[in-house]
Amino acid sequence: MRTVAAHELVPGARVADAEALWYDLRRWPGFVDGFGSMALWEGEWPARDARVVWDSRPDGRGRVAEQVIAHEPGASQRVGVEDHQLRGEQTIRFAQSDRGCRVTLELTYELKRPGVGGALADLFFVRHALRASLRRTLERFAIELRADRDLAT
Repeated sequence: MRTVAAHELVPGARVADAEALWYDLRRWPGFVDGFGSMALWEGEWPARDARVVWDSRPDGRGRVAEQVIAHEPGASQRVGVEDHQLRGEQTIRFAQSDRGCRVTLELTYELKRPGVGGALADLFFVRHALRASLRRTLERFAIELRADRDLAT
């Protein structure tokens, strides 16, 4: 299993506001990297066992399935994630500080068909692409969160 992660500090943000945005599936098109459309939504997201299936934009990941494994309000959520290329677990963590809300997004994954070429592709391309995707997601998430805060004041 491999792990990639990204972090973002959103100055002045509160964990409760960050969670409200992250768990609002209708808002995902605004910040989830590559998100195209929701195909299926089952259960009470972000609660355990809730499940979503979404399709990426063209030339993206294809169909992505996510199912909640654990949710700790005010702190984190862990979901099983699978697409045509990989399966793994993604964890979002929220932490409050005097400077704002620190958000960490981490993906632990394995390639479905690694082989020798797959292991090299993972080392040189896949891991970098996944890390960049997590970073883009959190950067867009921070923009949305700041915009929400600015509209509220």
